[in-house]
Amino acid sequence: SLERDVLPYDVLIVGAGPAGLAAAIRTKQIAKERDVELSVCVVEKGSEVGSHILSGNVLEPRALDELIPEWRDDASCPINQKVTKDRFVYLTSGTHWTFPLTPPQMRNHGNYVTSLSQVTRWLGEHAESLGVDVLPGFAASEVLYRRDGSVAGIATGDVGIAKDGTRKANFSRG
Repeated sequence: SLERDVLPYDVLIVGAGPAGLAAAIRTKQIAKERDVELSVCVVEKGSEVGSHILSGNVLEPRALDELIPEWRDDASCPINQKVTKDRFVYLTSGTHWTFPLTPPQMRNHGNYVTSLSQVTRWLGEHAESLGVDVLPGFAASEVLYRRDGSVAGIATGDVGIAKDGTRKANFSRG
């Protein structure tokens, strides 16, 4: 029954993972190419971008080459360790066997070893440099619909609720 604060955007993306940030970056790139003003927002439930991302990663860079062709020249980019060697190993509880050949689908020549959480933070910074509003600490809690059934947006979670479910003095509607 309480009014919500509303932040209108042309495009809203839920989740500041690699896919969400890539979508936001590409949306802004296309808008710029077409000389269209477009407001883009990414909401992220984590307290900071990358905080909910698993760390280890072998990155195949073709998609990044298309999305951000100049990424290799960016000193702040955390993708800098090329794969130098592949080894295909079968592990058991007591021993291991190293195979003399690595199957083609397991070869990582041309790929990079990196921290995906660091890459995600970097993508977030790149998105912001293009004008994307990246809002960490805001979990989408429900989809909001228009009367015709189309999606109007999302609501973030209410804050200021006591453990017993009552509203505290700092209550704010999502």
